[in-house]
Amino acid sequence: MRVVSVAALSLCLAGAGCNARNDKKIDDPVAFDAKEAAYVLKQGKTTIHGHAFVINNVGRAQNAAGQDVYLVPQTAYSKQRIEAIFDSGKSVQAREVPKLPSDPDYLKYTRRWKTDTNGKFTFDNVAPGEYFVVTQMSWTKDDTSKSDDALKDAVKNAFKDDKSSLVGAAMYEKVTVSGKEKAPIDVVVSGGIGG
Repeated sequence: MRVVSVAALSLCLAGAGCNARNDKKIDDPVAFDAKEAAYVLKQGKTTIHGHAFVINNVGRAQNAAGQDVYLVPQTAYSKQRIEAIFDSGKSVQAREVPKLPSDPDYLKYTRRWKTDTNGKFTFDNVAPGEYFVVTQMSWTKDDTSKSDDALKDAVKNAFKDDKSSLVGAAMYEKVTVSGKEKAPIDVVVSGGIGG
């Protein structure tokens, strides 16, 4: 399977706006406050190791290889965005990520890393604070031509009721860094494609 990195979806999750299916308006939007988010840019001593993957609808894990992962400081602004995107869950089907307006400075106050071929990522020198680790794995319906039969069936089933060309998941996890960690913090960020 050839995974298509959908930059617009990653940017939507991190805060730069997106081209996903659903326009969504946040009632009483919180203004972005750079001072509240600035700790993400400080030098710390903690390392965060992670693994990102999706579970397809036949129960098989697919690593989020080559995908952008964002370390987003938990601020009033980012919490409101996460709630608007994910409701009460920690993952959402890629085709259901809402299009949200975004402050143009928001991305300046995040950190980004690209996963390796096994969906693994590392953020070094993380300062104390509370963070969201946000990523996605998505591909289009046409990208399954060379995949194995089980994955083809999973993707086909995901399109049974919805003819969208985007499949996969957006997902996040919360991480708290105290600055007193003696070992790296391990985080798993995963979601299901549904269908």
